[in-house]
Amino acid sequence: MAESGGGAGRGAHDGRERDGAAGRRPSRRAVLRWGGAAGLAGATAVGAWQLSALAAGGGPSGRLRFTTGVPTGVYHMYAEQLLKAFRHDLPDVRVELAPSQGSVENLRRLATGEADLGFVAADAVADYCGEGQDRLRAVARLYDDYIQLVVPRNSPVRTIWDLRGLRVGIGQPKSGVELVTRRLLKAAELVPDVDFEAVAVSIDRAPALLRGDGADAAERLDAFFWSGGLPTRAVSELVEPSVEGVRPFPVRLVPLDGLAETLHQLPAPADACHAQPLRAYRVSTVPAGTYRVRGSREVPAAVPTIAVPNLLVCNEGLERRLAEAATRVVMDSRDRIGEEVHSAQLVDLRTAIYTHPLALHTGAQDYYRSVKP
Repeated sequence: MAESGGGAGRGAHDGRERDGAAGRRPSRRAVLRWGGAAGLAGATAVGAWQLSALAAGGGPSGRLRFTTGVPTGVYHMYAEQLLKAFRHDLPDVRVELAPSQGSVENLRRLATGEADLGFVAADAVADYCGEGQDRLRAVARLYDDYIQLVVPRNSPVRTIWDLRGLRVGIGQPKSGVELVTRRLLKAAELVPDVDFEAVAVSIDRAPALLRGDGADAAERLDAFFWSGGLPTRAVSELVEPSVEGVRPFPVRLVPLDGLAETLHQLPAPADACHAQPLRAYRVSTVPAGTYRVRGSREVPAAVPTIAVPNLLVCNEGLERRLAEAATRVVMDSRDRIGEEVHSAQLVDLRTAIYTHPLALHTGAQDYYRSVKP
């Protein structure tokens, strides 16, 4: 299944900049200026740093607190693999993983200094107005999240408007899933708890409630929203259970692509830091067979949906040498981690610097300059 999604996923990634996650792509030079003149030391400074590091007898050391996501989501899976890479490449850096509810909680931790590094969806960054917002910086653009409306294969739900009167999971509070789901519902002119019963539930629990077996029958969901990389382990577990004796539960994704332009036309919230409508979304496609039941002759069709970029984010206070080294580990470990987490295969040095709406950390700038052809 992962192999089936892999080829198509890479194809979709190769073209993702045509629509642009945030409008027209700026030049590489313009992006590297986002950090401000004070942060641009130039290639000579990078070389000087490398020489001084060698003279000092090694790379950076210390603690790196990494805020991740829910245990069955791609954020946490990716972070677990990065932990191994950090231990191998930066043995003097002690990396600590802290699970979270996702983008919104990660932003708060990063902005307030509770965490040093974390995964965040670009729309959540643009929406964040809390304490420390001006101290947020980017390390890299990574891969795209795909908004997934998951229903049983035999469900009558064919469009988002068919959710009326049903019981629907909308994501956990303080998560990027809840943020984008509520925005999507607003674009569709659907009101949670008026047009349908909205259930606050994370990806750790939603698939079991969709299946609705045994003790879960009373809380059964008719559908749930999720935003994450492909394939998402918790959804794959429905169609390809890892527990012996559990029967596959075929699912289907509902197309959402028709709401992309409406999303972009939504006015910014009254308390938003930005006055302009957010343009962080693009139309994309979940490849055919992404959630295929093993051994089944039936291959789920490709499903058009909406995607949003994921960023690796840090606090501006992250030590410059450590930020540079962390960026290097992320880029150097891509292929190795991609064998375990498909989304990591989509990390691309050519697009990693396009981190709008955040400026690159000066340490990340140092890395990108050092590998510039």
